[in-house]
Amino acid sequence: MTLSQRIRNLPKVEIHLHLEGAIPLPALWELVKKYGATDEVPDIATLADKFRYRDFPHFLETWMWKNGFIREYDDFTFMAAAVAEDLTHQNIRYVEAFHSPGDFHELHGLEVARITEAVRKGLDSQRAGIEIRLIADLTRDFGPDRARGWLAEIAGTQSMQIVGIGIGGSEHNHPPEPYEGVYDEARSLGLRTTAHAGEAAGPASVWGALRCLKVDRIGHGTRAAEDPELVEFLLQQKVPIEMCPISNLRTGVVETLAQHPIRSFFDKGLLVSVNTDDPKMFDTSLDAEYVALANELSFSLTEIKKLIENAIDSTWADEPTKTRLKTELAEA
Repeated sequence: MTLSQRIRNLPKVEIHLHLEGAIPLPALWELVKKYGATDEVPDIATLADKFRYRDFPHFLETWMWKNGFIREYDDFTFMAAAVAEDLTHQNIRYVEAFHSPGDFHELHGLEVARITEAVRKGLDSQRAGIEIRLIADLTRDFGPDRARGWLAEIAGTQSMQIVGIGIGGSEHNHPPEPYEGVYDEARSLGLRTTAHAGEAAGPASVWGALRCLKVDRIGHGTRAAEDPELVEFLLQQKVPIEMCPISNLRTGVVETLAQHPIRSFFDKGLLVSVNTDDPKMFDTSLDAEYVALANELSFSLTEIKKLIENAIDSTWADEPTKTRLKTELAEA
């Protein structure tokens, strides 16, 4: 059995996945056709070609373009069901997935609570063998006041299995510190916290997320490698780092996978996990991430299983769920 096949058979966990960036291309193509954009995108091959980026800002521009084809509540149910089915086929057993309802409030005037309900309906329709919980992305581009309003709406939908919040978006233009009060409110509601940091901005962004937002986890954290003091802090405090290697390659955060810090972080003992971020926009999958790490950074199968165990330890699942996931991994 090849390493790729062995990785395919492993039960996997993902904690940094954006639902809107994980829509399988055939499903997204159906939405493109629904809204009559075939003059701009005449076929699915042209759609795939849209997901090539000059840099991180170009990726964000493409992200919002793609969101223009998710306009009605039924679209969220449709796309969430397609994502859940795709994840199941990859032998992914547990997911904490971002969704960005504020984007669609701004784009199409949709209600945050109803978006969340529609997403949950789609996820629940395809949940055999997989558990998918939600993290509300309070996209930082719209400012903390909007985020606070969306948080108030989200507070009424925690039965939809929302376990936490985060801030994605233009990290290079919007530092974390203004969101301190929003994060305090989220914790008061019983929500866990993460933040994109150290992706499009440097170590100061990570420090801000840790010191001001008091996050439970760091999303990406790639550029923390530029500050040895920060790396040591992350190690000593056992801060979970949601790393997304191929995402960082596609958006130009690193020039090659060989330059990605995940190998050095792992060797130092940091609590790093491997994730796909926006897999269908980056032409990746969790299997592909692990295969690439094996080929480019010499991760062994034993080390890959340790990365999956790190992901389990980094989840916000209860202890019985973590124990079950670790048992399934040990038996694989």
